[in-house]
Amino acid sequence: MTGEPDLSPARLRHARSAIAAVFCAHGAVTGSFATRIPWIQDHAQLSAGTLGLALAFPALGAALAMPLAGRINHRFGAGAALRALLALWTLSLVLPSLAPNLPALCCALFVYGATSGMSDVAMNALGVETENRLGRSIMSSLHGMWSMGALLGSAAGTVAAHAGADARLHHLIAALALTAAGLVAVRGVLDLRSDQEAQAPPHFALPPKSALFIGAIGFCAVFAEGASLDWSAVYLRDVLHTDAGLAAASTTAFALTMAVARLAGDRVVDRFGPVRTVRAGGVLATAGGLLVVTVRHPGAALAGFGLIGLGIAVVVPLAFAAAARSGPAPAQAIAGVATITYTSGLIAPSAIGAVADATSLVVSFGLVTLLAFALVVGAAVLRQKPASAASEADRDETAEIRP
Repeated sequence: MTGEPDLSPARLRHARSAIAAVFCAHGAVTGSFATRIPWIQDHAQLSAGTLGLALAFPALGAALAMPLAGRINHRFGAGAALRALLALWTLSLVLPSLAPNLPALCCALFVYGATSGMSDVAMNALGVETENRLGRSIMSSLHGMWSMGALLGSAAGTVAAHAGADARLHHLIAALALTAAGLVAVRGVLDLRSDQEAQAPPHFALPPKSALFIGAIGFCAVFAEGASLDWSAVYLRDVLHTDAGLAAASTTAFALTMAVARLAGDRVVDRFGPVRTVRAGGVLATAGGLLVVTVRHPGAALAGFGLIGLGIAVVVPLAFAAAARSGPAPAQAIAGVATITYTSGLIAPSAIGAVADATSLVVSFGLVTLLAFALVVGAAVLRQKPASAASEADRDETAEIRP
């Protein structure tokens, strides 16, 4: 990257705060949408099955659009690309609530997911560039800010839903407010530009080989996250026969544990490094999974889900950081890892349900425990290395589709 007129400590601190605000705004859109899904379902007159079909389209849109983010970054520069992509994402919040039927909702959610994925890649790439210039870890706390934004968005959405507000009005107000906040925040980020003599990334590219192993680690963490968020309450209710209030508390506790761990994770990463941090996290998550599947008591299950959240919290931020340093095209590598992790988030809830139907929820969380242990085994792929260490062979094996 070029175009670095001011990298003073004060400027870097301001840029770090600005990119953190961007992550928060991005998360707030997700929280705002999630709380109004029941209203959207009723408005479009969907059954549970057709709603499930529609909810696959955000991940599909993200997976197809994220590889384009590297080209956009190269063409317009990091600041301008993030400004445009973040605004498209925040404004796309209004689309799902306007959809009157299933086809319209699928199209709206495809756009929603595509803009989410591209802005996600852009902000993570710029987050890593900011981290590199600061000389200390910030990616964990940036993702913690995303989690805080999601919590704030969901809190506002809960208030709106409780008041009986029309989701179209709620999402219009939220979209305008978050767009304004995002545009203000982006003004403070590092406006880095690619070397104009460097070859532009392809319009579309499959993930480079260097990103595949890193993405596999992210896959394990996101699978455990999706399974725990969507099924922990069901586990307490159906397996341990708790009341609805205690069952719901497991989901809230898991989300809060992840948010707090991410906000505090940078100090741990700076002290112990990404490999030892992820290995230790894998041990905690594995212990949590074993508590869930072996000790049939609500207290043990709550503690187990908390340990899973604590153990996997920093894995995805570290995977993005490792991907950005794995080769000469950071945005492309991040897009590859993000595509893999989005896929994991898509299949985890249904995979857990399928295994539970065939066997039991206990067996399903046994699978989660095995994936948590895979973090211990595979953490070495996150070892930091200079981008120049990426081999020429790795670049040659990156599949490209050029016009």
